[in-house]
Amino acid sequence: MGTPAMAESAMFVVPQTIGNILCCKCGILMVPNGANMCVTCLRSEIDITEGLRKRVIILHCPDCTSYLKPPSTWIEAQLESKELLKFCVDIQRKQHDKAKVRLVDAFFIWTEPHSKRIKVKLKIQKDVFNGTILEQSYVVEYVVQPHLCENCSRVQVNPDQWVAVVQLRQHVSHRRTFFFLEQLILKHGAAVLAIKIKQVDEGIDFFFAKRSYAMKFVEFIGKVVPLRTRYDRQLVSHDSKSNKYNYKYTFSVEICPICREDLICLPPKVASNLGNIGPLVICMKVMNGITLLDPFTLRHCFLNADQYWRASFQSLLTSRQLVEYIILDVEPLSYEVSDGNRKYNLADAQVARKCDFGKNNNIFYIRTHLGHILSAGDSALGYDIYGANSNGIELDKYRGLVLPDAILIKKSYGESNQRKHRDAYGCKSSLTNMEVDESGVSEYEEFCRDLEENPDLRFNLSLEESLEELLADLDLSEEHEDNMRE
Repeated sequence: MGTPAMAESAMFVVPQTIGNILCCKCGILMVPNGANMCVTCLRSEIDITEGLRKRVIILHCPDCTSYLKPPSTWIEAQLESKELLKFCVDIQRKQHDKAKVRLVDAFFIWTEPHSKRIKVKLKIQKDVFNGTILEQSYVVEYVVQPHLCENCSRVQVNPDQWVAVVQLRQHVSHRRTFFFLEQLILKHGAAVLAIKIKQVDEGIDFFFAKRSYAMKFVEFIGKVVPLRTRYDRQLVSHDSKSNKYNYKYTFSVEICPICREDLICLPPKVASNLGNIGPLVICMKVMNGITLLDPFTLRHCFLNADQYWRASFQSLLTSRQLVEYIILDVEPLSYEVSDGNRKYNLADAQVARKCDFGKNNNIFYIRTHLGHILSAGDSALGYDIYGANSNGIELDKYRGLVLPDAILIKKSYGESNQRKHRDAYGCKSSLTNMEVDESGVSEYEEFCRDLEENPDLRFNLSLEESLEELLADLDLSEEHEDNMRE
């Protein structure tokens, strides 16, 4: 005899079918529901958008491009950005809760940028008759009125009312470090207390109303990049009766000029202190310190900010001098060595400069740390030591040093593949302006390319927001999908 469970499963079950009925309004065949009306008739009888605001006035500060979220919060957002969409949706949230409707989708409708109008189409759902879900869409028009925020108002009334300024500088020919810092500052709101931000040559100035705000900002920058700071103050006024002094404070902050992917020739003393590494090394990472790699032995070391500034040095070649090579042959020499999330493998490679094809037969035999990802036919970017006119002071200190013909830095995946995924990471840019170099490719695009190729850079950046984060009350369960939709 079988078990009761087996007997129960063997029982014959009559399949249930649901028949169609006629709509009580128009008479067409339909699946039964609580209202016994088809979707078209339900929409004609019931308007779930009734009572919801279709026109809203919002205040916008033209100086800092921020919007007022009542009662006193200013949110910085660009036109048709995810931040602006979330701001518009939040304005309607209380009305949706009061009307017992659920928001399921929202998107912008294009308007002329100078029209001072923002249109958002919202799709909502509501239970109208005993489990019958009706879905409708409606458009909300947001009328933008200019209104200066408190910080911008103070600046316009008295541009010199700042108390402390942080002068952030990096003496290099590019702004990649500032683009990275910009994303970190925006993510953590480190400059939210700044009353003014000004772009200058080789850096940015941040103005604060209090000295403590500037000190907190400098402390934040010191946690993400190696820097050194000089502090000065200037007497503005002195009340001899109350013995009160008013000062203006200046924090001169210099960021380490060493950047990721730079080729460095270490000074003999520094190389000796680091265990005789190098002297030719590659900068692999720059955070609160510098990670260096010897591409010929796979030895790596770490320098903190104090160690670097105690015996500072410059880059021999920078990423702007990278040359594209074609890999002709690769012969691995050792097993993989890992450094955190990165892996390396020594290999002997035959390479040729891409620009030499069809002109000469120059082939270079070099050693590289990229043996684990390179194969014949690949492209790679590296430094052309053979054709470079380098006059590094530190190189002259090494007598008898044999230089390689080339040092490969990273694998190249092709421009078409980079364009395909370049928009996958939505970076926000509001502190600095994009600058275009002579080749016509903006430094900002180079920064986005670095984000695409290096997961380590994206780890600390908040570049994407999911729809669930944007629409917290979005519900797309199977129960709602089976109900009637527009």
